[in-house]
Amino acid sequence: MAVRRVVVVGAGAVGLSAAWFLQEHDVEVSVLDRAGVAADASWGNAGWLAPALTLPLPSPEVLRYGMRSMFTPSSPVYVPPTTDLRLARFLLGFARHCTARQWQSTMAVFAQLNRRALDAYDDLAHGGRVAETTRTADPFLAAFTSDSDRDHLVAELEQARAAGSDIEYDLLDGTTTRSLEPLLGEAIGAGVRIRGQRYIDPPRFADALATSVRERGGEIVTGFDAVEVRDTGGGVVARAADGDERAADAVVLATGARLNALARPFGVRTPVQAGRGYSFSVLPVTLPKNPIYFPAQRVACTPLHDRFRVAGMMEFRNPDTPLDPRRVRAIVDATRPLLRGVDWEARREEWVGSRPCSVDGLPLVGATRSKRVFVAGGHGMWGIALGPTTGRMLANAITGQPDPLLKCLDPLR
Repeated sequence: MAVRRVVVVGAGAVGLSAAWFLQEHDVEVSVLDRAGVAADASWGNAGWLAPALTLPLPSPEVLRYGMRSMFTPSSPVYVPPTTDLRLARFLLGFARHCTARQWQSTMAVFAQLNRRALDAYDDLAHGGRVAETTRTADPFLAAFTSDSDRDHLVAELEQARAAGSDIEYDLLDGTTTRSLEPLLGEAIGAGVRIRGQRYIDPPRFADALATSVRERGGEIVTGFDAVEVRDTGGGVVARAADGDERAADAVVLATGARLNALARPFGVRTPVQAGRGYSFSVLPVTLPKNPIYFPAQRVACTPLHDRFRVAGMMEFRNPDTPLDPRRVRAIVDATRPLLRGVDWEARREEWVGSRPCSVDGLPLVGATRSKRVFVAGGHGMWGIALGPTTGRMLANAITGQPDPLLKCLDPLR
């Protein structure tokens, strides 16, 4: 099947990357989105390109922690009381995948994805084609109040190494950790310096990627709320709620936490659930030059040009539910003792977005039962980190160059 025109539904990091790499194969692309470029999870996340920390979400540690506290609003992992049977089924399936054996198997796939992740970003930046480039994080610090708190991350890094990840890190005492980042408070008693990581400003990157897609002849259509995709036998048609339709040779479904509704008619049964994350921006007395991670509190902090983004939480909830101020307050309360020189009440850009979490922790990338319908989703917290390498693999597959790794990400599994 010759593919000359593709419609991509979803203008987040994954969808835009798929469109960009399809253009590398001289494919005409139209990107359709219900709201706009990076309107959901791609906008407010931490922006880390950190292969050492891009790990499967279902794990024994998450299950142990979640079972104790997941119904507490201040918990980093929160499930509000609900009668949603679909969510209950997702959580039961998620829990079944929180075993050491399953984590190791999934991590082996992540190790392969992570080895390609930064290279795909370099492809985007080559020749200045995407103007917003990555920045090296040196040092990339994980900070802790004690050595015992640090032990959990070190064990996870070693398990990731055993699964094939290339990770270099140094253990630091509290004094050294604080000397590397003066914003850290006296409560910090231990640290880990992780080498070889990068980061971006997510809104700027998404805008630059969208601009590049347009400049290379692509179309980006906002206000297109796709409610149906049809395989016509000779092509595909995407239909919006208002009746607008777009036809093409093939379609890529990259609709984040809303993936299942469009993909289910084409045999995709693996559940994808909104794991909502929160963030806001503050302006410290001195803006750090590099990211800071507080693993025990599950809080990620990133300097974004003129502001400091603080992000965290995993809230399993309907993606359309309004922002819950208690979740923002929980991030502030967890982080306040660890940083100094921050006016926590002068917050800006309070945000909630829906990360698309798959029940088994693996992305869903590849063909469906229709040879014209492809899926790119279920990346959980790692849509920014893995978006470009996902887009590159999928574009190659659509144009007749399938990647063996896609067998591990099969949307029909």
